[in-house]
Amino acid sequence: MAVADCRVQLHVWKRFGLYTKAPCDSHEHILHQTRGQANGQEVGCLEQSMTRDWSMKKRRPVRRKKIAPLLVDLENALDIDLEVDGAFLEMAEYGPWTMVLVDKIAKAIEVQNDLQERFVFLTLRGFLEHEHAAKWVEVDHGAIPFLMKGADCMVAGVHGADQGIEVGDLVWIRDMTHKRPLAIGWAIMEGNQMVAESKGKGIKTLHWVGDELWDMEL
Repeated sequence: MAVADCRVQLHVWKRFGLYTKAPCDSHEHILHQTRGQANGQEVGCLEQSMTRDWSMKKRRPVRRKKIAPLLVDLENALDIDLEVDGAFLEMAEYGPWTMVLVDKIAKAIEVQNDLQERFVFLTLRGFLEHEHAAKWVEVDHGAIPFLMKGADCMVAGVHGADQGIEVGDLVWIRDMTHKRPLAIGWAIMEGNQMVAESKGKGIKTLHWVGDELWDMEL
């Protein structure tokens, strides 16, 4: 099978420096993606354009019982314990996001699917505290620079996935080496199909390392 090369500037990796070191010390690095053409990655965009002048709005305390059903659904879906009993809970608007803040940290976001159903899902900073959460998809290093530009996740870079993932699920993407979160999005394929296929889009990206939500300062 042919191996595709893609030159990526070192500065792309600096955002990933929170988790690990850059792959080499030179200004360029040859990335190999053995399961498909790296150049075939599609750079996606949010329906709302990313700007730098967002400000937090409508920040207010919220009682746990008001969002308890959503939090319980989240815990069940990801097989985690959020441990929010006694925590100071808030909600706020930031650009297109409705956020759930736990002790003043944006750990979850509220989103709607195409059927206008409401869901709460962890932010990437939330996943930093729950690295064993379910609904994960693992990608190789060749996919990372594209994901960090907001690209949708192509199955060519997928090397593993939670077999419980179904089409329409919210999922989180992590790197296969360090298991650190890179992005979250909507699954377009089932988990086993993402691993088996070599072409096509597997996840529609919603939030990624380096976007406005990641860079937000409270």
